Amino acid sequence: MRYRRRELILKYTVELFIKTAQPVGSKSLIENFNLNFSSATIRAEMNALEGMGFLEKPHTSAGRVPSKKGYEFYVANLRENVVSDNFRHHIQTLVEERTKSVEQVINQTCKILSEMTNLVSVALGPETKGELLQSVQIVELDKNMGTAIFVTNRGYVEHKTFVVPPTSSIKEISKVADIFNQRLVGTRISEVTAKMELLQPLLTDYVVEQEVLTNAFTEAFIRYARDRLSLYGKESLLEQPEFINDSEKLRKLIAILDDPVKLRELITGNGDLSVNIGGKDEDLTLISANVHVPGDQVGQIVLVGPKRMDYSKVLWALEYVTDELEKYFEIEREIKDE
Repeated sequence: MRYRRRELILKYTVELFIKTAQPVGSKSLIENFNLNFSSATIRAEMNALEGMGFLEKPHTSAGRVPSKKGYEFYVANLRENVVSDNFRHHIQTLVEERTKSVEQVINQTCKILSEMTNLVSVALGPETKGELLQSVQIVELDKNMGTAIFVTNRGYVEHKTFVVPPTSSIKEISKVADIFNQRLVGTRISEVTAKMELLQPLLTDYVVEQEVLTNAFTEAFIRYARDRLSLYGKESLLEQPEFINDSEKLRKLIAILDDPVKLRELITGNGDLSVNIGGKDEDLTLISANVHVPGDQVGQIVLVGPKRMDYSKVLWALEYVTDELEKYFEIEREIKDE
């Protein structure tokens, strides 16, 4: 693709800053991209781009850095698709297994995305509206500890580990799980906790220590309904120059990543693919993509990083992943319909 001179200089400025995290000057552009323009010509174009709001000049440097407007123009008009055979291989290997649940496939995909992009990846499960409880299970870890597990009709799994009281046993507490399976299977997830409370008198008649399991499942249901968020690659993001050299930015970033509520507030994307550069938090970019999963539900995969991220690589990776997941889940739907 041929670019006008000013667009080409903006494109190379963005890409060199992404690579080095250092303000870009005319000399560095000439050295890195073998430009046939003079330094004076490049400086004039950079001055014009600054005046138009596409570049900014840090106070401590003679070079320029892209502005929010500059990044947005780059993403919309100047980026190129970067194809990674290694990344494609990892995703293909995952989807060809066909032995994992919906939740496992999406979470493993996010883990691969984080490793290949050095960004934080976030898996957001679809809303629980209309989702039903399919089964309740108790797994004994040892004589003093167990795990309460529930599965939904769409293949999602949540669990909570609990301590067995000295006056009870896993066998006794499992009676509560049996009652849940008899009375609650087929109930909407959003209604389960309310119905559990109505079962309290019945449960007490069967098991004295029923509160242990009831509390474990209540916590699991609440966490499942409200959070449904898995995060990968936090350490990689903390090592980015923007944050490691600025303690205040680092503190703010950790506070966001450690708080699912704050993180969800930043994820405001609409549509199948959304790029939010320096939105509610001016230091971060969030790129989100919708994933249509079985049961006519929509989840999201989100990549979080500094504004100085490799947009060509990241957007291509996310687009490729969502396309492959759509194919995977479509085949799964066809198999179940047969």
